[in-house]
Amino acid sequence: MSEDNVAGIDTAESRDTTAPARPTPVAWVLLLPLRFYRKFISPYLPPMCRFYPSCSGYAVEALSRHGAARGSYLATRRLLRCGPWTPPGRDPVPEKFSFRHQCPGMPTEE
Repeated sequence: MSEDNVAGIDTAESRDTTAPARPTPVAWVLLLPLRFYRKFISPYLPPMCRFYPSCSGYAVEALSRHGAARGSYLATRRLLRCGPWTPPGRDPVPEKFSFRHQCPGMPTEE
């Protein structure tokens, strides 16, 4: 351990980058109906989602990782892609926000 970390100073080495993202207060409010749906409604419905993770799981992760505005945009974009015209498969929440849809194997830089 370095002396800076012992003294209570936050350094790059002392930060845990693997910790889950904490939602902003507005995102936390938006997560309430999603949590209610996932706990009380979803268990009684047959699994129908074309993607992994499910749309509600995707929305929870997007709101937690990217905040209320960007997370809502990503969740809405995902719901609009859910239909017979889109091939099913794995569709994770992007690490970095972008207004364009990035397939999991596509590079983020052009």
